Amino acid sequence: MKKQYKLGVIGTGFMAQAILKGVIYSDSLKPKKIIVSDASEQALEKVEYLGVQRTRSNADVADSCEYLLLAVKPQNFAAVAESIRGIPVEKVITIMAGVTKKTIKDTLLGVDVKVARAMPNLPCSVGSGMIALDASDFSENIDDCAFIDSLFSNCGTVLNLPEEKLNAVTGISGSGPAYVYLFIDGLIKAGMAHGLTEDEAKTLAVTTVYGGAEMVAHEEEKSIDELVSAVCSKGGTTIQAVDSFRRDDLEGTIARAVDACVKRAEELSK
Repeated sequence: MKKQYKLGVIGTGFMAQAILKGVIYSDSLKPKKIIVSDASEQALEKVEYLGVQRTRSNADVADSCEYLLLAVKPQNFAAVAESIRGIPVEKVITIMAGVTKKTIKDTLLGVDVKVARAMPNLPCSVGSGMIALDASDFSENIDDCAFIDSLFSNCGTVLNLPEEKLNAVTGISGSGPAYVYLFIDGLIKAGMAHGLTEDEAKTLAVTTVYGGAEMVAHEEEKSIDELVSAVCSKGGTTIQAVDSFRRDDLEGTIARAVDACVKRAEELSK
């Protein structure tokens, strides 16, 4: 039976709003074809501007949509599953970190449930996100795959990966924006310590990080090590900073941070 809504979303947090804005503002999906739920009336008020149907009933969402997007925190999944128990959900998309497709299927008690897992990141909110996607359950239906891809491609770059790599994705791109923000913040504070205003230091730091990332993305002839060397000159200024980073084991610091993040994602998967 044809459902009233194409997309139902449980959860109205920052990432859910980013995805909704992407599909609505790109005209991929009309607001009238979307229904969202949240336990908080205040949270629902925050998505009123999108023009979607709103309800506090997860069951109403699950019962009336073709695709169900679970946009809640992993620790809230059990309660959400209980709220829609008994409703024959067939197509599920999840952005919950660490919660496996098998866990979702077992919890929803649906032998016919198909699940796509996505790991988006915060820059989706400005259309520059990175989304890792496992939609392999839907691989036999081109329309399903196209719809699921469109949910995320409208707010960033989509990389199709198998589920077993998604915990690693969490450590790199899922949580990675926070690492970048910390680095930028460090540059800003260092610039201010040397006499720049906050606005001046922020402009310099943000533009430099953006430009450096663009070069890594588009430089086809030089490796990252070669790009580092291209900025450094013997006896110059940059090599002093790079040597300081190396003495402080910057690479090891990053690796340990990612390890801790991936470990937590693995714990959530159990």
